[in-house]
Amino acid sequence: MKLLPIVWQRLVSPEGRTCDRCGATHREMERAIAKLEQSLRPLGIEPRLEVRELDEKSFPCCSVCGTSPCRTVEVAGVSFETIPEELFLKAALVAASQLLSVERDAGALEHDT
Repeated sequence: MKLLPIVWQRLVSPEGRTCDRCGATHREMERAIAKLEQSLRPLGIEPRLEVRELDEKSFPCCSVCGTSPCRTVEVAGVSFETIPEELFLKAALVAASQLLSVERDAGALEHDT
C-alpha cells in the first residue's frame, strides 16, 4: 500500500484545550479520513492521519485562538470558520491522484527501457 500522509496541526493550551473552530475542524477531518480509507483502499492507497499539537510558544496566537481567524479559510470567495469535510476530501483526492500518476509514469518508464 502507498501511504498518503495527512498531518493535522492544532493549537492546544497547557490545560489541553483547543478552540471550538479547531475542535470542529478536527471532527470534519476524522469524517474525511474514514471516507478516504474506504474509497482509496481499492487503489492501494492508505491515508495516514498524524495529529500534532502545537503549543502557544511554537504557534503564537491569542489564548487558544480566541477571536483570531487562524483556521478560517476562504475558497472561491466563501469563508469557512470550520474547514468542511469536503475540502479535506478534495485536497486528499488531488494528492492521491498524484500518487497514482507517479506510479503510472514509473511503470511507463520501465516498459520503455
